[in-house]
Amino acid sequence: MERKIRIAPSILSADFTRLGEEVKAAEKAGGDLIHIDVMDGHFVPNITYGALMVEACRKSTKLPLDVHLMIEKPEAYIDDFARAGADVITVHQEACVHLHRTVQQIKQAGDKLGRKILAGVALNPATGMTTMTEILTDLDLLLIMSVNPGFGAQTFIENSLEKIMLARRLIDGSRCRTVIEVDGGVNEQTAAKLIQAGVDILVAGNFVFKAKDYRKAIKTLRG
Repeated sequence: MERKIRIAPSILSADFTRLGEEVKAAEKAGGDLIHIDVMDGHFVPNITYGALMVEACRKSTKLPLDVHLMIEKPEAYIDDFARAGADVITVHQEACVHLHRTVQQIKQAGDKLGRKILAGVALNPATGMTTMTEILTDLDLLLIMSVNPGFGAQTFIENSLEKIMLARRLIDGSRCRTVIEVDGGVNEQTAAKLIQAGVDILVAGNFVFKAKDYRKAIKTLRG
């Protein structure tokens, strides 16, 4: 069966002075999710925003909110992001001492609110897929970073393709429903290679929000 490729415009590259309009424009242009990068200045060198930004985006769109926590001790904040309206919460393997427990906490946060929240785990470029073998079937989403996290507009790391292909084989071999998302350096040159490698969701910041025509940019990525 042919995979449905989804596009997740990242608001990290949006115009914050008109964020609500930007989110609505991304939805109208054919975006499938809204990607929200949360950075704490510790796990990554940059600082962005918190649960209030998720709450603001929730008021502007009906699309799923894909919240990527690039923060230390994410377990302390999962309930806050769940209440703010997150539909997907992704934590970093490198930031979690008890990763399985944190993944279950994400799912339980949704249960407490009476709705489903998908649990994701992200891997930095230098983190191998071997760290995922014991937990892959528990995940709804695997986010493979194709740049080092912390800033937008970085150059795509080509070795990420091999990791994606390995992830695709492991997921297909286990027959689990985990989807593969990639974040970093996604543009018209890299999108086709990523899709061929096995990606399901492409996160794109600059390529969408810096384009003159959001719809054309999203269509280009989808192939």
